[in-house]
Amino acid sequence: MTKSDQKDQDKALNLLENLIKQAKKSGADAADAVFVEGVSLSKSVRMGKPEHLERSENLDIGLRVLVGKRQAIVSSSDTSLDAMEELARRAMAMAKAVPEDPFCGLAEVDQLATDFPDVQSCDTFEPDADHLSDLASRAEKSALAVEGISNSEGASAGWGSNTVAMAASNGFARAYANSSHSLSVSVIAGEGTEMEGEYDYTAAVFAADMESPEILGASAGEKAIKRLNPKKVETAPVPTVFDPRVSKSLVGHFSAAINGSTVARGASFLKGKMGERIFPEGINIVDDPLRKRGLKSRPFDGEGVITRHLNLIENGFLKTWVMDLRSARQLGLKTTGHASRGTSSPPSPSTSNLYLEAGKMSPEQLIKDIKNGFYVNELIGFGVNGVTGDYSRGASGFWIENGEISYPVSEVTIAGNLNDMFANLSVADDLQFRYGTDAPTVRIEGMTVAGR
Repeated sequence: MTKSDQKDQDKALNLLENLIKQAKKSGADAADAVFVEGVSLSKSVRMGKPEHLERSENLDIGLRVLVGKRQAIVSSSDTSLDAMEELARRAMAMAKAVPEDPFCGLAEVDQLATDFPDVQSCDTFEPDADHLSDLASRAEKSALAVEGISNSEGASAGWGSNTVAMAASNGFARAYANSSHSLSVSVIAGEGTEMEGEYDYTAAVFAADMESPEILGASAGEKAIKRLNPKKVETAPVPTVFDPRVSKSLVGHFSAAINGSTVARGASFLKGKMGERIFPEGINIVDDPLRKRGLKSRPFDGEGVITRHLNLIENGFLKTWVMDLRSARQLGLKTTGHASRGTSSPPSPSTSNLYLEAGKMSPEQLIKDIKNGFYVNELIGFGVNGVTGDYSRGASGFWIENGEISYPVSEVTIAGNLNDMFANLSVADDLQFRYGTDAPTVRIEGMTVAGR
């Protein structure tokens, strides 16, 4: 951390502590406040020419006051003394007018984080517009160099950095900084009515950890070429294999089903299944907010509570819900340190660096015994029922014949139920941390592929 970063964080904490004092002075029994200040820059190019340049800067403060079992949240981008006093007054007026919430409240002192490991969440390198333009241009040039690529939808490079601070009347006061770098490219293969588009993408906390523009561009181009001349397939129940860029969505559906707020409402297909086997033996799903250089790493949660590496699924068994303080109180449990929040909304449960652990087989070994199957690398639409687990989505990818990727397939629907899909899932060894929610190649038995 640079001296200027530390100065910015100290300034933010002083502002929040003064705001909380003002809230208490106005009659609040308890209060907490969040400060977020960020800057971002993005540059896009298309066919070698600059297309878009955008820079944004923002500063937001959110105050939550509690009066008995009533709470209210207000936010502002004005940090003047008069504005802070007005913020406290407005919050108090709102708190007196809202109904009681028996589950709201701040963390107890013994729940607060006191040890703050360095999760390496911020890169000191700040790129300028020329640097971003160079990255995007190189990625697009590499993609267009692939034989058969006929057009480009453009390439874009971006960077962002934030200072995040939180303080509360329970004594918690802490800040940290985070950053992100990203690069994407999208190109088109073929001509006329026989065109197919594809993309590739890389993101990292540190610029040095991103994939090179040349590798990224070549990957996007080669993927587009492989999609040319797709065929139709007959409707049938077959093994379905999910590419890592779509298998992560399965982990996301699982995460949504064990969200404490959803479970407390009784609106999850996994309700009542704590401690039961959900996945096959050997399957583990982990949330790790302390992973160094993780895209969603954080040293404490949105309520100042301790964060930790946590097995959500362990050897196939469901070990815990994902909870903040409020949902934990509803369920009669303890928070798992998963509160997330913005400046204008109360805390709610959310995962951090979530991933399905890698298996022991290569992707090739995972599909070698499939006589006929479907390899999915794109999902379309959203047809998932979180209450029943019913799953139906448009998809495209490649047909598998005799253990080999054979030809491209488009305009099909894959369907099943997440309970069955989770129970019949196996994983490959190719896990990479690219998105914040990640998974290796996944195989699911018996899904219905609906074609012609």
